[in-house]
Amino acid sequence: MRSIAAIVGLLVCCAALAQPFPNRPITFVVGFAPGGGTDGVARVIAKAVADSVGQQVVVDNKSGAGGTIAVDLVAKAPPDGHMLVLANVGAMTANPHIMKLSYDPLKDLTPISMATIFANVILAQPELGVKTLQDLIKLAKEKPGRLTYGSSGVGGAAHLAGELLEERAKVFLIHVPYKGGGPAMAGFLGHQTDLFIATPVTALQHVNSGRAVAVATTAPKRAALMPNVPTVAEAGYPGFDATNWYAFYGPKGLPKELVERWNREIVKALNDPATAAGLQKQGVEPAPGTPEELARYTESEFRIWGKLIRDAGIKAE
Repeated sequence: MRSIAAIVGLLVCCAALAQPFPNRPITFVVGFAPGGGTDGVARVIAKAVADSVGQQVVVDNKSGAGGTIAVDLVAKAPPDGHMLVLANVGAMTANPHIMKLSYDPLKDLTPISMATIFANVILAQPELGVKTLQDLIKLAKEKPGRLTYGSSGVGGAAHLAGELLEERAKVFLIHVPYKGGGPAMAGFLGHQTDLFIATPVTALQHVNSGRAVAVATTAPKRAALMPNVPTVAEAGYPGFDATNWYAFYGPKGLPKELVERWNREIVKALNDPATAAGLQKQGVEPAPGTPEELARYTESEFRIWGKLIRDAGIKAE
């Protein structure tokens, strides 16, 4: 019976490949609510891809569980190339160590291409009276367990940055997860949290208006949208690196021809000047690459964040 099923699957796959591709609308699944960083990036790239392939590209927001709902949906999708996920660091490399999932990110997804790599920014409420990361750490030590920080979800890049900061600075903060960057920013602006670790694009207007104070960014290099804001490493914690990234993956078993086709389309879109300009407005830079490069990077991040999560005893909230 198993051999019959394998033959049927092969025939279905071959039949799909015999048809023009794509032969219906494409879906980019995003694991966060509209208005956040992942959603914005997906929509910019979707437009370029739609123009290239001649089919509509729909961005489908499946928010919740730190982006894992979206990844799980694509992991179980037919490998016909019509559904991809724009996944983040959390859903692919952190949450598998935090919660029980029905997918293995290293086995049940097909890497296509990195999309963007960028820094997050640590924001503080103006009334806290902090201007620098040193000010924030001093306050956190004076009020252990009383300062709260919002993020786009458990296991996401913002949460990981917060946990890494706690470990390096020896402070105790309270994590408040939301279902995406948009809701988390709304919570911060509504004074539901003291701090928010956000994408630069969602933070910039509020920093400029005085509704938020940017104290540090989380990647090794300063954020392009916030060149005057020092990194955590520059502010006294050398080697600190909590880089955020989004990458495209397809379902397991995606035929080589479709992997190559999708890699060409994504790389073409990311190299397009209009797309690059749109992404830069989102505060991120295009970072196209090969499927092999993405596979290696995913495995490396999986090991790095897995160790932090085990050492810190992070559990699902």
